[in-house]
Amino acid sequence: MKTVAIVILCTLAVLCLTSDASTSAGSQPAGDNPAQEGVFVEREQAATVVRQKRATELTLAQLESLSEVCEANIACEHMMDTSGIIAAYTAHYGPIPY
Repeated sequence: MKTVAIVILCTLAVLCLTSDASTSAGSQPAGDNPAQEGVFVEREQAATVVRQKRATELTLAQLESLSEVCEANIACEHMMDTSGIIAAYTAHYGPIPY
């Protein structure tokens, strides 16, 4: 009895999914279909969507910790002197962990 119920539910699910796909594909023009455009977006557009703002400023101890990590890398240390610690750490090590 359980097997029959599972088979019926799977059949209904397949029917619902295929009927939704055929009606939504037929309702949009071919050029406006987002699936045909691909999953890639411009870097700036992705950055605005993904970028997260910190709620508070970093403390002096946190800045010192970032500075110590950055001083171990000569390129990061040079960038820290010219662009600032946050920009240098982010460029060389990724997002700030706190």
